[in-house]
Amino acid sequence: MRRPEKNIRRWLLYPLTTVVALFLLFLLLNWIFPLPDSVEYSTVVTDDKDEIVHAFLTSTDKWRMKVESGDITPLIRKTILAKEDKYFYYHPGVNPVAILRALANNIFKGRRTSGASTITMQVAKMLRPGRRTYVNKAVEMFRAFQLEWKYSKEEILQLYLNLAPYGGNIEGIKSASVLYFDKAPDHLSLAEITTLSIIPNKPSSLTIGRHNDKIIQERNKWLNRFAAEGVFTEKEIQDALAEPLDAYRHKAPAELPHLSLKLKKQSSSPIISTSVNMNTQWKAEKLVSDYVRSLQLKGIQNAAVIIIDNQTHQVVSYIGSADFHNLNDGGQVNGAAAVRQPGSTLKPLLYGICIDEGLLTPKAVITDVPVSYDGYTPENYDKQFNGYVTMEYALEHSLNVPAVKALQQLSIEPMIKSLTDCHFESIRKTQNSLGLSMVLGGCGANLEELTGLFSAFACEGLYYRPVYTKTEKSTTGKRILSSGATYMINEILSKINRPDFPINWETTAKLPKIAWKTGTSYGRRDGWAIGYNKRFTVGVWTGNFSGVGVPGLSGANIATPLLFRIFNTIDYNSENTWFQQPEDCDIRMVCAETGLPPAPHCRNIVTDYFIPLISTTKTCEHQREIAVSPDETISYCKTCQPSTGYKLKWYPVVTPDMQEYFEERKIRYDKIPPHNPGCERIFREGAPVITSPRNGDIYYISRKNPEHLLLRCQTSNDVSRVFWYINNRYYKSAQPGEPVFFAPTEGTVKISCTDDKGRNRNISITVVH
Repeated sequence: MRRPEKNIRRWLLYPLTTVVALFLLFLLLNWIFPLPDSVEYSTVVTDDKDEIVHAFLTSTDKWRMKVESGDITPLIRKTILAKEDKYFYYHPGVNPVAILRALANNIFKGRRTSGASTITMQVAKMLRPGRRTYVNKAVEMFRAFQLEWKYSKEEILQLYLNLAPYGGNIEGIKSASVLYFDKAPDHLSLAEITTLSIIPNKPSSLTIGRHNDKIIQERNKWLNRFAAEGVFTEKEIQDALAEPLDAYRHKAPAELPHLSLKLKKQSSSPIISTSVNMNTQWKAEKLVSDYVRSLQLKGIQNAAVIIIDNQTHQVVSYIGSADFHNLNDGGQVNGAAAVRQPGSTLKPLLYGICIDEGLLTPKAVITDVPVSYDGYTPENYDKQFNGYVTMEYALEHSLNVPAVKALQQLSIEPMIKSLTDCHFESIRKTQNSLGLSMVLGGCGANLEELTGLFSAFACEGLYYRPVYTKTEKSTTGKRILSSGATYMINEILSKINRPDFPINWETTAKLPKIAWKTGTSYGRRDGWAIGYNKRFTVGVWTGNFSGVGVPGLSGANIATPLLFRIFNTIDYNSENTWFQQPEDCDIRMVCAETGLPPAPHCRNIVTDYFIPLISTTKTCEHQREIAVSPDETISYCKTCQPSTGYKLKWYPVVTPDMQEYFEERKIRYDKIPPHNPGCERIFREGAPVITSPRNGDIYYISRKNPEHLLLRCQTSNDVSRVFWYINNRYYKSAQPGEPVFFAPTEGTVKISCTDDKGRNRNISITVVH
């Protein structure tokens, strides 16, 4: 009686054992023959609205743009499943009913009347193409099981839509949608989706653009079948049947070429979502193209522009050259990323740091006169000097000498630190070799870095690294300047009574208020103009990628007009809101002669911005009360001042460099009378400064035509005579600032200068014949 039970158990055990064995065999084969599911996609670049603006071929020259889950609309899913695999969500990758039906048709009808391939099996075939044989069909079935084991149904459908062939080198419904219909997949109509659903079956004989009549017939056949099966409503079918097919193959999107190439090198992602606003991009491109065309007669071939949204810190426009396809001056060179000399564009940062260090305020007075730092003698753009100038005047007029003096007083390290904090890569790499000339452009920078730096002035001194894609997150702002110093710089750079204001620019009431700075590199190779307001920061570079300088090229004359045109286009008729004075910036009265808090004797008083507890509180000392004889021919010090027979008079304190400046230009000023000759006091301060020759220099002089060297010095304004000595031997006396020449002997030469107060200065030079 128990034997039938054993038989039942045995019959139940055999199928279960078989299933387990087959499953284990599948796992073994899956491990030995892994699924070849590595797919290379075309890199596509999108704008801020996720529209494709640029696409790249794969390494095998395929257009295979990746379909994201969001691209698969319900209409696409419904149409593809109705045509290709109605039971897609119900079978394990292979549909046994369809296989049996196909076998029966092949046997009894002698021909293939219906396919048995599921969407999963078609994906398997696309991943590993091969001839249509029973062996390959068995392999496809195994691969289909692998796909179902590894991926979800939605992921398999996504793979199908990514790999389906659409003729030529086009694969995937996204590539077909973009290249044939010039639209994204989620914008396709029922007729267009049905059209694309039939192409993979015959991609060579149903080519959109060449076989549109045949495609319409095949499309309508399937639409009628959909109607018969009740897949879509009658109205949807009729609309689709009536829709014409005038599609053809379009060129792949190729906008934003420079930025797209840049981002593709930095990312392996198949989809790069930029923050660029194409309306702003197209406007800027048109302005750049038209403007550069007008410059070509002057020998200026190119320009680059970057626009940053100051609220989001995103780059909304990126132009690397006037024309990417121009071969005359390397249009494919990315001028926005090219390292060039920045000219005077770093001066606002320098002065801002000096304000934060308590060294300067806008009304602080600096001397703009010839100066030498170990042989480095900066000059202004116009080769002229201006004497006493305020810091704001020096920045407005982009004077070079005051900037170098400010950097020398500050020291170069804080400047380098701020620039490296702002990701100036060339500065970081060369910081050990940089000198005072860096503030005049003696360093490297590119438009990306400079525009990012100036956006910090629009963000109260906080630097945010510009972001180019929507996946990037803007870093936390890094403070490079205080809000007070930033506000002072903004006020200076927003004035329009400046030499770099465009001469031919017609100002209008609609022009937005901006602050801007220009720069011109050595040899007139680069013209820069970078401006900003609360909404945007715009960086402009003009020049030639060949590096050839042009006599008429300058930031003020060439780059600034383009900057103003761009602002007048992208921010036209804006609210013109401006930066508000922050709490750490206050106003005080200062002496106009020095920019320092006034002393009782100061008469010319003006207002100035300052930072409480930071800006210097040193009182003005631009005048000194001196005891002089009644006829003002002799001055007395405290040591020799008589008890009676003198009077007190205020004299300006004029430094030796300003004395020389006044003497050369015949500018009169109140000089302190010669000191009392009967005074026996030894003066230890105020010794003459020998400005020529330079201490420690080597001079090469021809024996046949020996040249004389110039002797010149700067003295205090109470000196009326100086005495020159060569190798400790008296040579000649002269007035302060008067040039004296001598013929040096070979070897080390000691030069001494003594003034009429007994103060002395020595230097030495080497002469080689």
